[in-house]
Amino acid sequence: MKRFSIIAVLSCVLLGFLGCHPDEVLVDSVIVRPDSVELTVGSTCQLAAVVLPSDAPYELNWRSSRPAVATVNANGLLTAVALGECDITVYANDKSDVCHVTVVSGDPTTPTDTIAPEPPQDSCVGGFDQNGASNALFSVAAGRQVRFSKGNLQYCPSGLHSVATGGTESGTWRFAENQWDYIGQDNANIASPSYKGWIDLFGWGTSGWNSGANAYQPRDTSSTYEDYYIGGTSENDLTGEYANADWGVYNAISNGGNQPGMWRTLTSDEWTYLLETRSASTACGYDNVRCSKATVGDVYGLIIFPDVYVHPSGVSTLLNVNVNVNESGVADDTYVLTMNEWDQMQGAGCIFLPTAGIRDGTEVYYDGSYGCYSSANSLYNCTAMCLSFTNNSLMIMDALRTYGFSVRLVMDSD
Repeated sequence: MKRFSIIAVLSCVLLGFLGCHPDEVLVDSVIVRPDSVELTVGSTCQLAAVVLPSDAPYELNWRSSRPAVATVNANGLLTAVALGECDITVYANDKSDVCHVTVVSGDPTTPTDTIAPEPPQDSCVGGFDQNGASNALFSVAAGRQVRFSKGNLQYCPSGLHSVATGGTESGTWRFAENQWDYIGQDNANIASPSYKGWIDLFGWGTSGWNSGANAYQPRDTSSTYEDYYIGGTSENDLTGEYANADWGVYNAISNGGNQPGMWRTLTSDEWTYLLETRSASTACGYDNVRCSKATVGDVYGLIIFPDVYVHPSGVSTLLNVNVNVNESGVADDTYVLTMNEWDQMQGAGCIFLPTAGIRDGTEVYYDGSYGCYSSANSLYNCTAMCLSFTNNSLMIMDALRTYGFSVRLVMDSD
């Protein structure tokens, strides 16, 4: 088995084609997402269109059947105007598809270029639902899609929460309020009995479920890798009969539906498929837009694009798309977004993983420059797999189980 897999730049083409003259590529179809939506008066929704095949030249045009009910601009931004129903049609050359719109009563709001993340939640491409799950979908295997949580996982020792085995246990789990939020150096207080604050860097499999491992509580800091053996052996993963060792499976997340079993951690194969293999949208001249490193405000991290993505017109053109650096010393930290620009990208469905650093025992290193996110599977006796990135690297690799890493949970799509 390979020790790690460098995320490679692949140029993939979406499936589907129309037989035609060998010198000519024609549009075969266009698909609009979502295909139906219910909005309140004054709210907005960013529609997305996928044109097949992806190498066919095309021009998109959007039309509303009843502009008095809902309007749509040249970039597919839908605005609810008045009560009623209408159809929004997108044309790609001579092909078309329709989104049916229903506008219902509600307090008027000022239309924006983003999708509001708080209820009432419209069924749009971006934003998060009442459980903190992204409305946008992300493929992690052929035929398998997930929704990302609204922020990194956090824990504090106060309060009580439900667990998958029944009953309650001490402590509170939550998702960070914003995608760019991370705890940083306060994680160094993890072992202090007097520290009642939040932490967000966890040793592997420390969900709080006693699988037979010596270190299984979220505040454990053992530097002995054998202490993190799920079920007492090195071969077990956070899946199957040991799935309760997964933070999202075992615990109720207070702002994530507040029920155990709603969330889970991606496997290394799923991280690889997400960032390397899946077919995705074309944007800003890039095919299969999957990921890009960027600075959001003053936080460096990794943007993950949804399967269906339309780049907002008010945002700087994309840079560093699918950049996967395996040459030492080559940095890709030039894409800088204002908070307003990020709000629009989040509204279009993007996920952001901040460089929250790593914890070794009670010391925190590289916060602000290094991101390392846990996976659900182990590799060697002393290691587990993770997603690791800096400004000049992006890898699915193995690292010591003892290190405290970030956790970004996902929910399987229905």
